[in-house]
Amino acid sequence: MALIYLAAPYTKGDVAQNVHNVIKVADMLLEMGHIPFVPHLTHFWHCVSPKPWDVWLKIDKEVLRRCDAVLRVTGDSKGADLEVEYAKEIKLPVYYNIYDLPKGVTS
Repeated sequence: MALIYLAAPYTKGDVAQNVHNVIKVADMLLEMGHIPFVPHLTHFWHCVSPKPWDVWLKIDKEVLRRCDAVLRVTGDSKGADLEVEYAKEIKLPVYYNIYDLPKGVTS
């Protein structure tokens, strides 16, 4: 099972809808046999204890180092673009279509 980081829009448009959309993609990855990492779930942490944007990006970069690949979900996003840029710097595979990901192991 590959740990797949989901780089997707968060602040552009409706935040709640963006979180909803990325969770739907995470469900698809799980069904494909992967372990999705959804950075958007820190939304709830932020609601309780807000942090500056650069703190969240620092956390995301550290998590990226532990992932096997990145799935860049469509949509305009400065943060997701920075995550993809960092993933490429650390030689992490980046996919732009969920169906291009190698099949995961299911149990």
